[in-house]
Amino acid sequence: MKMAPLLRTFRSDPAAPRTLLVHTGQHYDVAMNDRLFADLKLRAPDVNLDVGSGTHAQQTAEIMQRFEPVVDAAQPSCVVVVGDVNSTLACSLVAVKKAIPSCMLKRDCAVSIALMPEEVNRLLTDQICDVLYTTERSATENLRREGISHGTGPFRGQCHDRLAGGESSTMPSRPVWCSRTTDVDTALLAAERGFGLVTLHRPSNVDEHDSLTEALAILREISQRLPLIWPLHPRTRASIDRFGLWQAVDARRTFVLPPQGYLETLGLIKDATLVITDSGGIQEETTALGVPCLTMRENTERPITVEQGTNVVVGRDRTLIIAARQRDPRWRWQAGTSS
Repeated sequence: MKMAPLLRTFRSDPAAPRTLLVHTGQHYDVAMNDRLFADLKLRAPDVNLDVGSGTHAQQTAEIMQRFEPVVDAAQPSCVVVVGDVNSTLACSLVAVKKAIPSCMLKRDCAVSIALMPEEVNRLLTDQICDVLYTTERSATENLRREGISHGTGPFRGQCHDRLAGGESSTMPSRPVWCSRTTDVDTALLAAERGFGLVTLHRPSNVDEHDSLTEALAILREISQRLPLIWPLHPRTRASIDRFGLWQAVDARRTFVLPPQGYLETLGLIKDATLVITDSGGIQEETTALGVPCLTMRENTERPITVEQGTNVVVGRDRTLIIAARQRDPRWRWQAGTSS
């Protein structure tokens, strides 16, 4: 999502440098991957490293091994990375060891690295990249706390600017412009006063029996007040199958869909009464669209979404979920339902 508008800008500017798009294959589900490229009108990668899954160490090492020959052959004047995934760190490390300037399109974070492996990637990439383009105003101060006082590029937009209609962020500035309708049972939903959208895929929520059981119990309780639409991530579906937990999903109140494309997901967010997620990107999109969001994690790498008031970090704490609903009238999931 961050790379697509950047590449479009390069393509429209005759003076811009020629680009080589490398897809590491860290995210590799064929249906989700191909659909995302099509939705974003992102050109096919010039190189696909086809790394696939593995532990953090395995994946980082494999990306470095496969990316280095690409850099040797292409001899780029700069390597641009985005995000905080293993690919971000691995490609930055290859670039710095080859004495090639590197640039990171980053977002801010202020959480414990002990709880989020992505934060290790971000902090290390912060240290080795030549230029850091920030997307939140608080990032500059946090970089200073990390001991980085040079190499920060111009501020490039934040969620607040996107809500105000700004065009500076590399994420889609107005997600509604490219949303697409999803086929759901509209007859069933028509009798309801809105619906909730669910996306869960993080290991902390879905990889262990007890944590997944707890998450499903929370979703079942919410679904009794508000019907849920749940595009099910392959990782989450596999865990529900493995642990035999389908009985915990109320099929009368929860509409399970296959993974949706980016545009369909934006359409669902736009129309939702509430979003329940553990995704970082969706926290941004809900903030841009002004849709209330419950983040089922212990922390967030998008603190600006909490500051804007659209996002509440609740983990799997039922008390926090109830408190969020009582505090904000937008979160009253059914008209006439008392707190």
